Amino acid sequence: MEEVVFNFQQQTWHLSAGKALYWLEEKALILSDLHLGKSAHFRKAGIAVPAGLIQEDLYRLQQLITHYHPEKIIVVGDLFHSSENNDVQYFRLWRQQFPHIRFELVKGNHDILAADLYASLHITVHDTLTLQNIHFIHEPCESEDEHGPYTFSGHLHPGVTIAGGGRQRLRLPCFYFGKSCGILPAFGRFTGLAMLAPETDEVVFAIANNSIFKITVA
Repeated sequence: MEEVVFNFQQQTWHLSAGKALYWLEEKALILSDLHLGKSAHFRKAGIAVPAGLIQEDLYRLQQLITHYHPEKIIVVGDLFHSSENNDVQYFRLWRQQFPHIRFELVKGNHDILAADLYASLHITVHDTLTLQNIHFIHEPCESEDEHGPYTFSGHLHPGVTIAGGGRQRLRLPCFYFGKSCGILPAFGRFTGLAMLAPETDEVVFAIANNSIFKITVA
């Protein structure tokens, strides 16, 4: 998958078209909003959802692990989608491939599984997490604080609109970097987009299939 190396906040970030970023200094793969089990919840409610979404998402994550060889994975909220179902057990089997990798979960609003279940999956759960003056929370910052630690969040499933020829407009997932707060794209395929309107002093990288590119904000 294509990537962009972005030097920001005195750190080195590899932004992947796979909707995750690799933090070189911390040897950490960072992603948000997998919502594992969401499709199973919909099928249980009688709503037709394609099978195999969890397998596809975890295969993409496996590819990123193989590429970057992280020491830890930081999930910035909503690893799972509400109550336990068969997808959690599928994740348990998948997790056994990587016993050497630490999984750090910053708890999201959908992460409501029992504490002992997270422990049995070898996942360490945090309300918030701070490493090297970089702060991780699930829900986006309510206000910009340029004097505090830079904050990454998820939750919104951010997107940006790209204008093309013939009045065509594309809605694409993106990485968003504000002055003091950044928002990660949703990793899971079974998620929507919340469209952003970035300002000129903000940085956005859009993702289109296996490509990633910086957006020039007018």
